[in-house]
Amino acid sequence: MWTDSGAPPRVLANPITVPLAAGYGRRVRIARFTDGSEPGFGVVEGSVEEGTAEVAGIAPHPFGAFSFTGVRRPLGDVRLLAPVLPSKVLCVGKNYADHAREMGGEAPARPVLFLKPSTSVAGPGDPIVLPPDSERVDYEGELAVVIGRLCRDVPVERALEVVLGYTCANDVTARDQQAADGQWTRAKGHDTFCPIGPWIETELDPADLALRTTVDGELRQNSRTKLLVHDVPTLIAYMSAAMTLLPGDVLLTGTPSGVGPLRAGQTAAVTVEGVGTLTNPVTAR
Repeated sequence: MWTDSGAPPRVLANPITVPLAAGYGRRVRIARFTDGSEPGFGVVEGSVEEGTAEVAGIAPHPFGAFSFTGVRRPLGDVRLLAPVLPSKVLCVGKNYADHAREMGGEAPARPVLFLKPSTSVAGPGDPIVLPPDSERVDYEGELAVVIGRLCRDVPVERALEVVLGYTCANDVTARDQQAADGQWTRAKGHDTFCPIGPWIETELDPADLALRTTVDGELRQNSRTKLLVHDVPTLIAYMSAAMTLLPGDVLLTGTPSGVGPLRAGQTAAVTVEGVGTLTNPVTAR
């Protein structure tokens, strides 16, 4: 089952066209941004590394055919926001064997799912705010998947067809609250505990990407997505068997070993090969 409206049958009848193809037709980076006016979506063009990048505004949104608005700004003149505002953030725990071991266990045979509230989402450059009722808050760098269309019961072999693209994420976690509560909602659900960005890379093979996390420039996590216990297609099929996925929903794929605490005044950065770097300062509330 997947559709844009109604209650369709669960059997696939026709091939899916990736929604973005109708709007642009090639690999793009989709961002949400503001130049001081109302936030909007845009395509990041040019070279970020060479300082020639610009954001070209699009409308109405990247989840279907879109057109360019004529708005064009140098990347340095706009503020990048979280690239989507998801209805839900679906996450999977202990999805790297080395992280499962560092947490004192083994990787589970089936994905362990949990949710982060939409209010936990933050954008690139936004502060990760440490709550006063936690004594240890950890970073967890991850590859994030952005869903491109409404879908349910997606078969593994077609799972990547419902993906709009990929971005970086930090599954920030109040580790002491996680241990105290015996479940993860409060520990992972604080405001600002789900930074994502800086943009969505629409054409990327998630099978073997480098994933790195640094704190104040010091390397803390260094892994590859080929080491995921449950890969991206498996996760999409598993999650969509349980619930309908909506355009803009974000799936966090798990973190490798090397998680550790954050302190106010530090800066955490998550880099995913082929996407870019998500950087967030850390502050105390």
